[in-house]
Amino acid sequence: MENILYLGGPNIASEIYNKEYANARICGAEKWRKPLARFLRQPHFIVWDNGDLVTHEVMGGLKNVYAIGAGMIAALTNESATSKSVYFAFCTSEMIFITHLLTEEPEKLAGPLLADTYVTLLKGRNAWYGQKLAKKEISLETGDIIKGKGTIQGVSAVKAFYELLSQSSLNVRHPSRNEHVAPVELCPILQALYKILILREVSCEGILETLKRRDNERPARTDRNGSEPRSLSPFFASKIVVLAIGRVHGFVYMYIDEYGGRRRN
Repeated sequence: MENILYLGGPNIASEIYNKEYANARICGAEKWRKPLARFLRQPHFIVWDNGDLVTHEVMGGLKNVYAIGAGMIAALTNESATSKSVYFAFCTSEMIFITHLLTEEPEKLAGPLLADTYVTLLKGRNAWYGQKLAKKEISLETGDIIKGKGTIQGVSAVKAFYELLSQSSLNVRHPSRNEHVAPVELCPILQALYKILILREVSCEGILETLKRRDNERPARTDRNGSEPRSLSPFFASKIVVLAIGRVHGFVYMYIDEYGGRRRN
């Protein structure tokens, strides 16, 4: 982990190339991130440093997952600002829930981290892919490598996060059924994307139906401070003993070999 760095932010490559103003964060060990932040900083590209590598890596993968759904919602609702806003609220709720599950003291979804999520859902190859699928201008048979766009990282990320959050070792208490369930059961949008993109059981319209059902459900429990639903998970892993990070198709796969004791929230 000491020699791994993460650089990310609300950055569209073509716009950065054209020197449009942007900011970013570089995360990792202090001895590397601080000098690199100074080295990379330009008048049009402001780079800050942060020590929370894991949160930024997890969010960096999740934003691509939910960007595909954002593109679908945009296409299915004729670019409805209201519908896209509702989707943004629910998908960030799931992202925060997942991040708190995998990280002991995660960085808040704010600043460049939030902006990176926003711009990826607004404009990027994954959102573009979701739009094209919903409009039936491309199909899943096209694959996740698109000429002129590159790899659509969100497709493999959906599969990886779904499988990770299906592990019984991560079970949490369901807010209304009073039983322990896999975390993925509390992530309806992720479930819908998995059924659409990986299992291919439902059409893109399934994401809109999930959004409507999600809006009619009783909200999950809030945290002790009354924060938004599912902003904190019912259980925290008190210690991640082994966390290996490897990149496949530009996405961070995380393998958690062992968790320490769990404590109730």
